[in-house]
Amino acid sequence: MARLKLGILFGGSGEEHLVSVKSAREVAKSLDTAKYEPFWIGITRDGAWKLCDGPDGDWESGDCRPVVVSPDRSTRGLLVLDEGKYDSIGLDVVLPVLHGKFGEDGAMQGLLELSGIPYVGCDIPSSAVCMDKSLTYTVVSNAGIATPKFWIVNSDADVDPDQLNYPVFVKPARSGSAFGVSKVSSKEELSAALTAAREYDAKVLIEEAVVGSEVGSSILGNGSELLIGELDRVALTHGFFKIHQEASPETGSENSSFICPADISDESRDLVKETAKAIYRALGCRGLARVDLFVKEDGSVVLNEVNTLPGLTSYSRYPRMMKAAGFSLTEVIDRLVSLALAEK
Repeated sequence: MARLKLGILFGGSGEEHLVSVKSAREVAKSLDTAKYEPFWIGITRDGAWKLCDGPDGDWESGDCRPVVVSPDRSTRGLLVLDEGKYDSIGLDVVLPVLHGKFGEDGAMQGLLELSGIPYVGCDIPSSAVCMDKSLTYTVVSNAGIATPKFWIVNSDADVDPDQLNYPVFVKPARSGSAFGVSKVSSKEELSAALTAAREYDAKVLIEEAVVGSEVGSSILGNGSELLIGELDRVALTHGFFKIHQEASPETGSENSSFICPADISDESRDLVKETAKAIYRALGCRGLARVDLFVKEDGSVVLNEVNTLPGLTSYSRYPRMMKAAGFSLTEVIDRLVSLALAEK
């Protein structure tokens, strides 16, 4: 039986380049090469596309060939530059292992829609909406689900620090992980936090601090058929949860650990799972996403964020939650590819 030709996109020119490379390395370890013929498409920090042997080693400066995904549906695959000529390679499906800007914001999904190649994960509208936290909150609140109170600050807008109830979080509206995110405890800290957030996005979100436990849910599926892994809870020692900013995140977050399965009541567990699935459907997600919520002391839940292409690194939460539910990354990849092909 012929192997499926699987294009795997990784790297990228956004702030989560290194995280994406680490995710791709875990995919390489878990990929069933008896089923798939992988074509590794690495995107450098400068935005150059390269067809390489894999995400290990010095692929960015190594002996790789320039490549692009053809937007021409009659080609449905890759165009590879070789000695001044282009060769074409057909692809059956694409797995984007990209995070953050230009990876999960709808840009890459738009190119893949033009190409006509089936691809894993959310489509253009859901990717764009989930990437913009203000749009995410607007859609979810209109579906009757609680979100934090928030304010949008555009690049030319002033903020009256006396109108806010501290503490608040200041974050780029359209960025991944905790890059540019600050917890602001007083009005004197606000200006520096806005400057830090604007390094990543001209649109900034100021968000009320929600008191509660952060609980994550990993979701896989389309429509009514959704698989949800074990929940996890973020246990903080100090500050607020962030990951990927440490020098060695593989050894753990500098201020957090993950309890999986989450040590919450059965009632809270059921509520988190049902709310996470409702959010996933309200936002039009497909394939996979990680939905994070706050569980408050009164038992109610509030949305924190949605990641449509969550990390797949050795220390990432999504594969850990799936593994705790009995699904290896190999099986997760198989299911995601099957879902992508079924969509077409």
